[in-house]
Amino acid sequence: MCRKELKMIKEMYYREDHDSYARARVLFVITLLFGWLGVYRFYKKKIVIGIVYIFTYGLFGIGWISDVVLSYKEMKLKKELLEYYQSVDFWDIKNKIKKHVDKCNELNDHIEELKLSFIDTGGKQLGNVEYIDNSNFNFKRQGWDKLNDIDNHTYQCSATVCKNAQSQPFKYLCKYFNMKPNEDTLNKVEEMFNNFSAVEEGKNLLAKEQDDILKKYYFDIPDFVRNNDIERFVRRLGFKDIDFSDVYYPRYKFLYVSPGGNSTIESNITLDLDNLSDFIEYLSKVVKFKKSVAGQRALMTPKLREHIKERDNYTCQHCGLSIRDEPNLLLEIDHIIPLSKGGMTIENNLQTLCWKCNRKKGSKIKLS
Repeated sequence: MCRKELKMIKEMYYREDHDSYARARVLFVITLLFGWLGVYRFYKKKIVIGIVYIFTYGLFGIGWISDVVLSYKEMKLKKELLEYYQSVDFWDIKNKIKKHVDKCNELNDHIEELKLSFIDTGGKQLGNVEYIDNSNFNFKRQGWDKLNDIDNHTYQCSATVCKNAQSQPFKYLCKYFNMKPNEDTLNKVEEMFNNFSAVEEGKNLLAKEQDDILKKYYFDIPDFVRNNDIERFVRRLGFKDIDFSDVYYPRYKFLYVSPGGNSTIESNITLDLDNLSDFIEYLSKVVKFKKSVAGQRALMTPKLREHIKERDNYTCQHCGLSIRDEPNLLLEIDHIIPLSKGGMTIENNLQTLCWKCNRKKGSKIKLS
């Protein structure tokens, strides 16, 4: 980090912390002078408590003193944080772990990229319609509102189709969302499962790596930061936020809305790891493989992924890095000959690669 960039970041932190300290200081003065009116409580958006406060503790001065103490502690904390984030102590830690932070952020970016590997079938395009109710009686047809929110992952259907989709989700997913039950779809679903498995594993390993880094400097972090500002402290060290949500899983919906708009039925299918694993199993039973493939092909399952890692001694087959060198290393399963180039999910076409080597290899047959 160059001096100019460092100076800009320090100035940004200073402005942010100084403004926060200034607000806390003003609040303390106002609480000191008018605390008996419940100012502090109202500022904290505790409206009901503030009203009760005025007619009880505030009038007797007990709550007033308590609020003055609380606002003083808050002001004191803001001042300490302002001074700490400008101190040599903070910037010394930040500089020492910069390489580790950059490495974690690079893995974080890779995980976010893997989340994008889903089947975008687009469903069946039947045209777009805007529903407008011109009823003279101004009926409330709440179900019709959902028709205006239909996207490519929602299929408007009859009540029968919607109910059948609950009992046979994969059959109807293939039928109404352009997922043809063939080997190509199976390959894509397996690739998605493989990538999403790496996402979930990677998120946990990334969080553990971040925790391990911070533990090394635990006693160098002041108590008032650890107890009151640890999330902002982590971000200011440069760590990107880890997204633990599962919103990246593809979601498909069968939607029935009654003609009157007063009744709706939904069948929702989320392709999380469990459903993807079951979907792979379903496709393997309905897909007609070529005779040369049928007896060789394996299914990409958690058991197979773990077997390949164990076979390769949890070591990247390109760079030689293993979990003995880096306990939180993300290892991925790679098709030596990619599926897009005619490769198959068979044991001798699978290898263990670290996430960096796998990202570098991409869809190539050999890693240079």
